Amino acid sequence: MYIMEHLFHISLVVVNMKLIIGLGNPGDKYKGTRHNVGFMCLDRIAEFNNLNFKQKFNGMSCEYTVSGEKVILLKPDTFMNNSGEAVIKYCTFYKCDIEDVLVVYDDLDIDFGRIRIKGKSSSGGHNGIKSIINHLKTEDFLKVKIGIKNEHIKEVKNFVLSNFSKDENKELNSVIDKVELICGDFTKGLAGIDLMNKYN
Repeated sequence: MYIMEHLFHISLVVVNMKLIIGLGNPGDKYKGTRHNVGFMCLDRIAEFNNLNFKQKFNGMSCEYTVSGEKVILLKPDTFMNNSGEAVIKYCTFYKCDIEDVLVVYDDLDIDFGRIRIKGKSSSGGHNGIKSIINHLKTEDFLKVKIGIKNEHIKEVKNFVLSNFSKDENKELNSVIDKVELICGDFTKGLAGIDLMNKYN
């Protein structure tokens, strides 16, 4: 009887959930590259909450609760171009509402150091977002775009898979700090236009 009451109590406490996805490529080869800034942001959140990522489905994930709501951090390990394979498995398994999904990733069209939050929008040519849209069949999820553009872009593929410069690394911590605040507000119920108005 106690077990049933205890389980019922837990189900009342954790009613809804948020899924925060950081995009990047798995493996040490890509660690610290511009294309992996989404992973870096989730690593920071996990570190702050004393969490460890574990393998599940096609990704590395961990979870915690905020005000009684479950929060899952997901880093797909399918490589960037197939990010949607992991995302759809998590969304299906946990029955996520699309308004409870937020994706953090790099954006080559935004200057380094700037952050933009978008709701319904296209992939903008980002293959990770394109894969997620194709698998979820919608563009309606929230997107946190982290600018990586600078004046030294010559060949896009080599640029996004290269490390941040020394000058960029000096500023990168404050950028990630801001993303952490955005994700924190998202987990507490701030979303959509309210989140955009506060941070854009």
